[in-house]
Parts: sequence; C-alpha cells; structure tokens
Amino acid sequence: MFTVLSGVNYNISSYRLLRVYKTWQKVIMKEELMPRSRSDPVVKKLDNPLFHSIFTPELNTLAQLFRKYNYQLKLAGGAVRDILMDIKPADLDFATDATPEEMKIMFEKENIRMINNKGEKHGTITSRINDKENFEVTTLRIDTHTDGRHAKVKFTKDWKLDALRRDLTINSMFLDFEGRIYDYFFGYDDLQKRRVVFVGNPTCRIKEDYLRIFRYFRFYGRIAEQPDIHDESTIIAIKENIHGLEGISGERIWNEWSKILSGNYAKELTLKLLECGITRYVGLSENPNIKNFEIVYDTSKKNNISLQPITYLATMLKDENEVLQLHNRLKLSAYERDLALFLVRYKEDKPSVNLKFWKRILIHWKGNVVNARSYICELLNSKQYFSLAKDVEKLVIPRFPVSGDMLKQYVRKGKMMGIVIKELKDIWLDKDFQTNAEELLQEVPRIISELEDKKLEKDNMFLSK
Repeated sequence: MFTVLSGVNYNISSYRLLRVYKTWQKVIMKEELMPRSRSDPVVKKLDNPLFHSIFTPELNTLAQLFRKYNYQLKLAGGAVRDILMDIKPADLDFATDATPEEMKIMFEKENIRMINNKGEKHGTITSRINDKENFEVTTLRIDTHTDGRHAKVKFTKDWKLDALRRDLTINSMFLDFEGRIYDYFFGYDDLQKRRVVFVGNPTCRIKEDYLRIFRYFRFYGRIAEQPDIHDESTIIAIKENIHGLEGISGERIWNEWSKILSGNYAKELTLKLLECGITRYVGLSENPNIKNFEIVYDTSKKNNISLQPITYLATMLKDENEVLQLHNRLKLSAYERDLALFLVRYKEDKPSVNLKFWKRILIHWKGNVVNARSYICELLNSKQYFSLAKDVEKLVIPRFPVSGDMLKQYVRKGKMMGIVIKELKDIWLDKDFQTNAEELLQEVPRIISELEDKKLEKDNMFLSK
C-alpha cells in the first residue's frame, strides 16, 4: 500500500552497542492500489450473552454520549476478534469519527473527566466514566509518515482507510453497539479459516512497523490450527524486511517473542523466525544451538512440563558472553538474565543427581534464595530430571542459626567472617541442618586455627621462593 522514501542511517560500532539514527520516512498512500474489499462491510450481527456482557453501565453512558453528539463509536481490533472467537476480551479499544478536539469539547460539556493526554497527538482520548472505568477512544486515522515503528497520522472519517492501516485482517474489524460486525478486508473469513495474513500488501504493513513481524507470529500461534501453513507471500515479505528489526527496541521484541515462546507452536514459530534471519537482530549468535533447543522443547512438551521463555533461548547459547549479548539487545529482566546465566553455567549433560549438591548451592546462595530454587528447578526440568526438580521444589531449608553478631567475639576481620560462615554452613549441611547455634559456635576456634595454619603455610612457601 505505502511507498517508503528515504531511509534509515545506521552508525554501528558493534552490535552490542547498537545506536540507530532514524529519519522519518514519507508514506504515500495513493501509490498503493486499494486491496480487494467488501462493498458492504457488514457481515454479521451479534446477539449473544458474550456480546451483551461487555455493556457495563459506564460503557452504556459512553455510547449514549457519542450518539447524543452524532458521532459514530465502534469497538475496534482485537476485542472484536476475541468476541468472534467466543473469548471475553481483556481490553476494549474504541474508534470514532470524532476528532480529538471534538471529543474534548464533548467531554468537557458533559463534565466527563479526561486522563493521560499522552495519546492525543495520535488521536487517542481517555475518558473516565463515573470514576469507575477508563475508555480509550481513538479517532479514525491514516499514516502520513513512519520510521518503521512510530507513525505521524492524519485524521479521517473513512472507516475503510482506518481498517487498511491495521496489521492483520483479523484485527481490522469493527463492532457497533447494535451488534453489527464491519469487515472491509475479509478478516471474518480469515478468522473462520484460522488464516493469519496482513491487510493488503504485507511488505507495506511490515515497513509501517517492523515489530509486526513478531506480532504476525504471535497471532499465528493463537489463531492457526496447524504449525506451518503460512501464507507464502507473507514469509517472503518478512525475509525481505527482517533487517528492519534493527531499529526496534529490544524490550518490545522480547515482549512479543516471550509470548510466542509461551504459546502454541513455540518451537515451529521460533524455527521459522530463525529461518527468516532474525539472529543478528535479536542478540543471538550467528550459529545458535538449534538442535539443543528442539530437544529441550520436545521433551518438555512430551512430559507436560512448562519451561520459561528465556529457558528456551538459553538452550541455544554457548556461554555467559552470549547470555550477556542477548540481554544487552533484549533488555531482559534481572531475573531472566540471571536464570539464563545459571542455565549456561550448569549446562553439563548430566547435572548432579545428589540432592545435597543442590542444597549446598542454596545455603551458600548470595541473593534471592527463592529465585535460586527456581533456577535449579528450571535447569533440572530442562535436563529431564523431573523427579529431582520436584524434590528441590519441596525442599525445606531452615534458617541458619548463626548470625554475624554471634561471631564477632571470635572473628574480627570481615573477610574472615565470610569464610567462617561458609565453613559453618557446610558443617550444618553435613549434619542435615540438625546442629544448633551453640554447637556450631564450638567449631569456630578450630576453623580459625586451621585457616591461620593454612595462611602461615602459604606465607612460608612464598618466602622460601
């Protein structure tokens, strides 16, 4: 649909220190032929409990207000899709032919509070009805300029043009308050066939927002009935434009990809993404360990084990440097980063089956022990040690009975304190956590004496050289 002029200039010293300098790209709508569309967009009228369940008193108030001022208001996008799939939508988005200024005048006249004006330049006004419910209403719009992620828009009264700028046909439908479904680009038909395709020209839709590459695969996992029946022109367009991901923030990519890895066909869709050439743009090495990823995924699914999205990516990584490279690109959470580091650190083919080994890690862990237990269980599950993972999950480790204050009369140096505590914890573990504080403190003089002997021996060896 849109012809994109000018380009994106990149100055990349290294991929991990990627800096992208973007210029707005002009979008000329008239140069794309209008895709095949319905002359009469109304395809169905809903009158079922799910449709009626969305009408809260606050929504009814909003609908009456727009009718009073002769503006059209319709439910838009994903909520319409979900209702047609017999799913109650989590969020309701609305579209209207009223401009933002007209909506503001209307709400002010009716003493309706408006909040969060950040979306106004893109046409979105958020109203709060009865101090109970917020409603985001967006003016019909077309894109005039894009940088491959954000768009500058122009408002319109044409519902078809607004539908044309949306990503997928299944997300381009509208629903009015009488239950009529408006479908200009055959999204209803595609939904019945469980077919996921872009509205119009897939290349144009992708260039408007390169994150749509990941959104396509996410919705494919939600909608399609088979793992690999992609529209050929869609995959070609994705491959030809995969470089556009370079300018998309890692947080947004990971937000989409983590949902893909948690959904249907996670393995097949990730393999297809890799086939399309995403590795260099998402922080993976050029040769990720795909075989290991497939083995871990297939085994976990066969045994009905749900692994975390980052675990699947960690199976492809060689070492900690590759984890940090991935983290620098995707901006993982601290938990996800540390889990991935733990998984590659203990990625031996056969982890210890001795429960005491994992108890020792937990009692010496510096940081959140709850997270540490989660890391261990994730590692063991990914290595098919399902029974051992359950044992670790059920472990009850009592509070270590000795505190630093108790040791002050024995140990003066801070570094020595840490060493003594480590030795005491090992004794405590060897006694299966049955040793009390008094018994452990009796061991301190011996531990200090042995440590001092070792230090003296080391000093003598140094002097003899």
